[in-house]
Amino acid sequence: MCGIAGIVSAVADERIDAATIHRMCQAIVHRGPDDEGIFAKDGVGLGMRRLSIIDLAGGHQPVFNEDRSVWVVFNGEIYNFPELRGELESRGHRFYTHTDTEVIVHLYEELGSDCVKKLRGMFAFALYDERKRKLLIARDRLGIKPLHYALAGGRLLFGSEIKAILAVAPELAEVNNEALVQYMYFGYVPDPLTAFLPIQKLLPGHLLEFEAGRVQVRQYWDLPQYSTHQPKSEEECLEELEYRLAEAVRIRLIADVPLGALLSGGTDSSTVVALMARASSKPVKTFSIGFSHDDFNEAHYARIVAKHFGTEHHELILEPNVLETVETLTSSLEEPFGDSSMLPTYYVSCMAREHVTVALSGDGGDEIFAGYDRYAIHRRRQVFQRIPPWIWRLYREQVYPRLPQDMRGRKFSYNVSLPWRERYVDGISFVPSFERDMPLWSDEFRETLKGNSNPGNVMYRYFDQAPAKDAVSQMLYVDTKTYMVADILTKVDRMSMAPSLEVRVPILDHLFLEWVTGLPVEWKLRNGVQKYILRKLAERVGVPREALYRPKQGFALPLVHWMRNELKELIMTVLLEPKTMQRGYFNPAGVRQLLDEHFRGRRDQSGRIWRLLMFELWHRNFLEKIPTLDLGTEASRVTSVAGNLG
Repeated sequence: MCGIAGIVSAVADERIDAATIHRMCQAIVHRGPDDEGIFAKDGVGLGMRRLSIIDLAGGHQPVFNEDRSVWVVFNGEIYNFPELRGELESRGHRFYTHTDTEVIVHLYEELGSDCVKKLRGMFAFALYDERKRKLLIARDRLGIKPLHYALAGGRLLFGSEIKAILAVAPELAEVNNEALVQYMYFGYVPDPLTAFLPIQKLLPGHLLEFEAGRVQVRQYWDLPQYSTHQPKSEEECLEELEYRLAEAVRIRLIADVPLGALLSGGTDSSTVVALMARASSKPVKTFSIGFSHDDFNEAHYARIVAKHFGTEHHELILEPNVLETVETLTSSLEEPFGDSSMLPTYYVSCMAREHVTVALSGDGGDEIFAGYDRYAIHRRRQVFQRIPPWIWRLYREQVYPRLPQDMRGRKFSYNVSLPWRERYVDGISFVPSFERDMPLWSDEFRETLKGNSNPGNVMYRYFDQAPAKDAVSQMLYVDTKTYMVADILTKVDRMSMAPSLEVRVPILDHLFLEWVTGLPVEWKLRNGVQKYILRKLAERVGVPREALYRPKQGFALPLVHWMRNELKELIMTVLLEPKTMQRGYFNPAGVRQLLDEHFRGRRDQSGRIWRLLMFELWHRNFLEKIPTLDLGTEASRVTSVAGNLG
């Protein structure tokens, strides 16, 4: 596990010095505290920071081929590298390390850019071919590992994190207003956009080639057709499911360092722990956190699972310094990020890192097995589609605006009046339902957005290209391409890499995922039971029923409580002070109404308020610290939001 960065120029004799690449690497040193490697020559600079996992002594990067004409820097793990190495050695390739990284250069010699199709794992890599003067960068199929790039002045800059690029090109920190609107809608910035206009994310399952100053991006993988194979029986389905997931777990236990699992006590992580315990000769190390507020404490369920499988369990009940943590994380987040579960993810990653270097997690189960409530809600709301669309249109245009704003069920009625795709996007968006009554954006900001597309269009595009006929499978495809990548996996990557912990996600093994995708939807959502067949598998491998059949929380946290106590002063001070309003993004009256509704107890607006708070703190704690930005003299006085409140 590493962080990578680099620059390649279209001009062969342009000097890219090692010191420049070193500065890029220093910006992401947390991703790899064990080692740094740099290759700089003839208009090319590749760099990496290494977290040593495999071949601790001999795995220094960049890695090269026999004649040193192909060089690679790599972030991730290739789980089928032993098989690939054997094949390549039989074809005459000579290896000088025992790392998974080296298979990439030799595969490239055999297959060119199509080498990525042979790789099974999570990865982001940059490979430079000296003979062709060509750069190849690629990202894994599901987007588990991040990769960003920018084309500027005839040079391609890339990095595992945006901050690596900005460390040497701060002039690229041009705020992308379209991306900021998408953040406010969804709580994250969907790929390929970033918060900065010149910088993009390489989409999952895509590769980029840079040659002679030209960029070519192409897709090498996508989810296959949904619902293509029907098991003959439940027993047959379970046998195949168990075999495939057990294999995905087993190959992720390869490491030369201590390894464990993040255990929430839910279906996904408990199933992974069950399969780890079966495959391991020693007790599995498991890690879980809880909060002192009983309504949000899941540690009990994790404890039950850990005891059942005889794990070496580590548990921490937190009363965290929320102000300090929020300040720390918003200083490092390079884009506004609105998923509050980043806090418990960060806490459990820090705890796990004290004992292990690698941890397996259950992420991905909800998006491929239909685990979110919204899939079942869609099924229940299909009844509203029997009403003719013209009646619903008349309702939205003529009736809804006349209803009292505090009328019970008013927002629900608007949502169910929409066509089903629009209803889905409206349901997962945080702005539209509030904006229908009180504008949240300022008039000035609306002017800058003229000509930009509807933020929901990113979802509709994926709906249009979904390889599925039924609505739930289309939703699963959309969520896998958007929410899972830009929220869930981004959260796990950033919060785990902050304390230098590698997290592996066996449920997102692409071969396992392709098989699950082919299952008809009734194996995933049956009679209102979400993740039907995965729950059955969990029972089969011994996960206690009380951990399986309970209300879903995930890594829950007492956000509403914190907002009305520890965070209240921060919220009121930061969101209402003139400095915030003078940025020109928000309508002061809309922000005040939002806060008033929440703190008077009329509605729980904690999700929207959290997103506003994260946006403003990102602006202060990250954006204003980029050296060459002209953000006014106020920026120089901002040090610590939490400290200023003291």
